[in-house]
Amino acid sequence: MKMLQRDFSLEPRPRGFHLINSEILAELPEISTYSVGLLHILIRHTSASLTLNENASPDVRRDFRTWSDSVVPEDFPWTHTLEGPDDMPAHIKASVTGFDLTLPVRHGDLHLGTWQGVYLCEHRDRGGPRSITATLWGETSA
Repeated sequence: MKMLQRDFSLEPRPRGFHLINSEILAELPEISTYSVGLLHILIRHTSASLTLNENASPDVRRDFRTWSDSVVPEDFPWTHTLEGPDDMPAHIKASVTGFDLTLPVRHGDLHLGTWQGVYLCEHRDRGGPRSITATLWGETSA
C-alpha cells in the first residue's frame, strides 16, 4: 500500500462550474503508477465546492449555475453580509454541493464514467485561487 498527500492551488475562476480533471491529474503525476486505489480531494474553502457530473456539454455547467443562483439568491435578507452580497449565498451553495470527493483510481487514471468530470464549483464572483488537498492511496504497479 502506498500513500501520497499533496496541496495545490487552482487558478482563480469566475462564478460557475468548471471542469478540473486535467488540473488534478497534472498535479498528481504519480497517479500513473497506481494500479488500484482511491483519490480523496478536499477544497479548503467555505465559498467554493466540488462535485462530479457531466463532462461533455457546457450547457450542463451553465444550467447548474442558473439553478444554484435561483435557489440561493443574493437578494435574500442575509445577516452575514460583511464580505459582500455573494458571500453568504456562496457558503450555502458550497454546503449543498460538498467540499470533498473520493474517486476510484484504476490502471493509473481516475476511474470515472464516460460522461463524468470533476467540477470546481466557484460560488463567488471573484473567489481567487482555490486550495486543494489531495490524498492518494492504493496499490502501485511499480
